[in-house]
Amino acid sequence: SSAAPAARRPTTERLIVVALDPGHGGEDPGAIGPNGTREKDVVLAIAHRLRDRLDGTRINGNPVRVFMTRDDDYFVPLHVRVQKAQRVQADLFVSIHADAFFSPRPRGASVYALSDRGASSAAARWLANRENAADRIGGLPVSVKDATVQRTLLDMSMTAQINDSLQLGGTLLREIDRVGDLHKPRVEQAGFAVLRAPDIPSVLVETAFISNPEEERRLREPDFQARMAEALERGIRRYFERNPPLARNRAA
Repeated sequence: SSAAPAARRPTTERLIVVALDPGHGGEDPGAIGPNGTREKDVVLAIAHRLRDRLDGTRINGNPVRVFMTRDDDYFVPLHVRVQKAQRVQADLFVSIHADAFFSPRPRGASVYALSDRGASSAAARWLANRENAADRIGGLPVSVKDATVQRTLLDMSMTAQINDSLQLGGTLLREIDRVGDLHKPRVEQAGFAVLRAPDIPSVLVETAFISNPEEERRLREPDFQARMAEALERGIRRYFERNPPLARNRAA
């Protein structure tokens, strides 16, 4: 019968969906470097490179599809980014950014996960507040918080999501460390609105400091963008090799 070949396959193919979230966009440029480089442009370029490396490939025999919350220069509210990832039933959510500070000195990459207990450092809290304010630029009142998002923070499923996110973040950090400096050697945590999907391991990657003139220059270089995309791809592959989506779903 026509069903016979499928029955002989040792494992069922399970589509792996990776949601990439290039930060900012449209009327929200994100951080702007000393030489005028806009965060929204460089993170979109890195996300496109990462999509091209991952989409249509396989991890442990499972086909990979990449979904982007924005694939061009337009504004997407934070809660809509989360909803888009949930709609496609993403297995991972990786938000890509470029850090900034008041002085040009700080440098290096960082990875952040959600916290349900307050920020892991004052800097993480400051960054989360800054990123969460992105909606103001799009004219959305920040006080109108999504009630369901608030409730999910009390949900026990967040504990599993945060643990998975910390594991994913650690794997990504190890790969990013081979590309350039790390600003923080471990995954930091704070209340990032964009990381609040209760059912999707989610991290925010600050690829470099756009406020540091040397790193701003690197962020513009196709070679650096390609190496950062490659590091993120390696980290995502390693994560799924250790956490096969089929096993995770059966346990759910």
